Amino acid sequence: MTEVLRAPRLLHETLVAAAASRAAHTAVVADGVRHSYLELLTGAQRVARALQDHGITRGSAVALYMENSWAAAVSVYGILLAGGVLTVINPQTKTDKLAYMLADSEARVLIADARLATTFLPAVDEAPSVRAVLCAGALPAGGAPTARVTYVAFEEALARGDVALSRAGTIPIDLAALIYTSGSTGHPKGVMLTHQNMVFAAGSITEYLRLGSDERILNVLPLAFDYGLYQLLMTVYLGATLVLERSFAFPVPVLNRAIEEKVTVFPLVPTIAATLLSLKQRTDWVLPSVTRVTNTAAALPAGFIPRLASVFPNALIFPMYGLTECKRVSYLEPEMVDAKPTSVGKAIPGTEVFLLTAEGNEVPPGQPGILHVRGPHVMLGYWKQPALTAQMLKPGRYPGERVLCTHDVFMMDEEGFLYFVGRSDDIIKTRGEKVSPIEVENVLHRLPGVREAAVIGVPDELLGQAIRAFVVLEQGATLTEQDVKRACLAGLESFMVPRDVVFLSELPKTATAKVRKKDLYDVPV
Repeated sequence: MTEVLRAPRLLHETLVAAAASRAAHTAVVADGVRHSYLELLTGAQRVARALQDHGITRGSAVALYMENSWAAAVSVYGILLAGGVLTVINPQTKTDKLAYMLADSEARVLIADARLATTFLPAVDEAPSVRAVLCAGALPAGGAPTARVTYVAFEEALARGDVALSRAGTIPIDLAALIYTSGSTGHPKGVMLTHQNMVFAAGSITEYLRLGSDERILNVLPLAFDYGLYQLLMTVYLGATLVLERSFAFPVPVLNRAIEEKVTVFPLVPTIAATLLSLKQRTDWVLPSVTRVTNTAAALPAGFIPRLASVFPNALIFPMYGLTECKRVSYLEPEMVDAKPTSVGKAIPGTEVFLLTAEGNEVPPGQPGILHVRGPHVMLGYWKQPALTAQMLKPGRYPGERVLCTHDVFMMDEEGFLYFVGRSDDIIKTRGEKVSPIEVENVLHRLPGVREAAVIGVPDELLGQAIRAFVVLEQGATLTEQDVKRACLAGLESFMVPRDVVFLSELPKTATAKVRKKDLYDVPV
């Protein structure tokens, strides 16, 4: 009987299929070391068994707090194989915020790098749901916290021989991931994504990017950023190879690796593009193996695309737009870049987009409206946040249907191409990350000598938006811009630190003493 092939329904099924058909093929190159699909599956099974031994069953949240590494890639699929819900946390996240995310997600297990112990140990103390920590590397002497938490060496879990797993029973509508994103309340909110959401998104994106199993995809973006996470998910979906780098902080070694590995796909954001073009001015180098360049987070400045052709002479360049709540919304075909240079394109395959007024009426071509999205990639909602969920998921055209209201303002031309106009909420989008002004303001207000503070996002060609802080000092305080930035860096991820700090004698206020943020945009800097 001829075997009937079917599309994967669960994220980890893509790994099982790739290991069955391409066992010896390189799945991940991490720190210059090649690892096969068989190694990835075996490692993931061993991590999954360790997780199940510590109580992980279908629907249990597992937090991953690691730099980009082989261990992190193995852990992503280990969590899924165990039936767990993947909660990837940026390794720059500080203790207070980490503790909040662990407690909010009800994570039962944390998988972490030992070098981050000074941050995660006190966070675990404050998160009563955490029962075990899989720790890669040795904890500092006397570092283990409360007795309720069991510490397991990640290396021991990978070395065990027994990989027999309990059947998790996962089905496509079960949660696959909680991806935290900044919220207007100052606390991050967990975007609930099902296996169905994420398998569909991976398939749709690989389809429009025209990718195949021979790709060698570079990733320098953190796995906690969904743009980075999907490079791993799409690689395994295709049975291709991921060249996983820890960051782009030191670009020359990364580019040397990209040349050595003959990468074919280079995902970037505008800041990375600016670095590449700056290096190009100083040294004559190219990446001729790259055939696809993707960009999201913020639009590439108009002059970048033709200049990038000198770096990637054989590449198609795909501008894209998306948000965590549905992963990806639209893409612009490379062949249309010259004709529609300011557009973010049309809806990704298998989805639909449309514009409505605030009252819910249709918007004609050429007029601004709020972007709405239909498709199998739309999130289930925000974790334990029904009111916020109701703000984003609205009744659709069919009974019982919910569509995603992005709260972003766009225009659509007669041919259906989208053009970004602006954001309709207070969230700042910088370096591809969402930043809550309240979260930054809270750190500023804790700084001795600060009487008042307000934070806004201002347009920036490379960052999308740059964070600008306005600070009013107490009488006699002598804080400098560097003092303020240093305090922010101690309490926030680096992308949240204000680029500009402006000192004022008073903040503009309304008659009811609320800060009038719109007036801050007119303050000379």
